[in-house]
Amino acid sequence: MRKKIVAGNWKMNLDYSAGLSLFSEVLHMAKDEIRGDQKLVVCPPSLYLHSLSQMAGQTTNVSIGAQNSHQAEAGAYTGEISASMIKSVGAEYVILGHSERRQYFGETNELLAEKTRAAIKAGLKPIFCIGETLEQRNGNTHFDVIKRQLTEGVFELGVGDFSTIVLAYEPVWAIGTGVTASPEQAQEIHAFIRKEIEARYGDAVAEDTTILYGGSCNPKNAAELFSQKDIDGGLIGGASLKSRDFIDIAKVFNH
Repeated sequence: MRKKIVAGNWKMNLDYSAGLSLFSEVLHMAKDEIRGDQKLVVCPPSLYLHSLSQMAGQTTNVSIGAQNSHQAEAGAYTGEISASMIKSVGAEYVILGHSERRQYFGETNELLAEKTRAAIKAGLKPIFCIGETLEQRNGNTHFDVIKRQLTEGVFELGVGDFSTIVLAYEPVWAIGTGVTASPEQAQEIHAFIRKEIEARYGDAVAEDTTILYGGSCNPKNAAELFSQKDIDGGLIGGASLKSRDFIDIAKVFNH
């Protein structure tokens, strides 16, 4: 059975006290209201990772993740944070290749392949993001773009390492715009991604790989999106900054 995951990406939002307050609400709501085997992953600014990890303690259905990590193990990289540092403060996951990192910081598929290898070596589980821009979709090159992001970013990994990865499909045109891919559009891409994994690693690995949808997912559209055969959860942006919305999205998987 593939893991069902709802991950919250806080991005560069909330000061320290607000972050702790939000996470406390999420923990209590998750304990009281989550009735399935879905995993919640909260990805705050890195400054808060240790505190949130301490708060989570032995909670089994809420994990902590970072929003980015560096590709080197250590060195003269002022201001950067390595995967082993992130692991050492209690985080389990790290988001890599988010469209904002690709767009604003020029992160390439090759660089992200290095970051992914470093994260796995440090014992982190990458949430590896892929997706097309509106221009690429309108130009009908979106399948080629996604295939290249997979091939150059993660498909050089051995089967064991690849099996630690969670993939997140983000239609870049739907991030922060309020526009959401239709369930059919999202499912089409998720099915394509799974087929590419099958071609590279075989059917069993493809069936076991968790693929999340990221792109203006909210409590109103989550159930329809998550009901699609190949969508295993969400990478949630704005809605993860509201405990009620975040938990309501995760509750779609209650049983």
